[in-house]
Amino acid sequence: MAQSPDKNLKELYELIDGMEIAMFTTRRPDGHLVSRPMATQTQAEGTDLWFATDIESHKLDELEFDPHVNLAYYRDRTREWVSVSGTATVSRDRKAIRELHRPDWKVWFGDQGGARDGGPDDPRIGLILVDVHSVTYLKQDKPRPVVLFEVAKAMVTGTPPNLGEPKRVEGAELG
Repeated sequence: MAQSPDKNLKELYELIDGMEIAMFTTRRPDGHLVSRPMATQTQAEGTDLWFATDIESHKLDELEFDPHVNLAYYRDRTREWVSVSGTATVSRDRKAIRELHRPDWKVWFGDQGGARDGGPDDPRIGLILVDVHSVTYLKQDKPRPVVLFEVAKAMVTGTPPNLGEPKRVEGAELG
């Protein structure tokens, strides 16, 4: 879970605050992209973003083929969005899993009996750690009624709504 000690992702965490689900996109060995919803976990020292995962899932095969991922977040009520590009690594570090485990993970892993109970020692549980390379986003600084007006106006006039300009942060700008 090594990370550059000077990497500052405070703005990214502020942008995705309240957007708990990311569409997590990987590349299959046949070259096609596939996305699935995954819950972003709370901030943890030593990694940019991380997700709990079932180590028996196909996404791990995809990450072995190509570790580059994209995480897409969207907030419907404000039309804000965040697109994160990075590199994923898989960890089976039991100490880290025990430290980061949350009781609600049991919902996603289920109780198959014995150690496969969705608890912190469940051998199916692994972590996907994402090292962020770049972030593109649209942060809304207009009040919600103005955003809704822009969308309604666009529907009537046929012109795109003025919701703001997307911004991009990458490389050294992240630190």
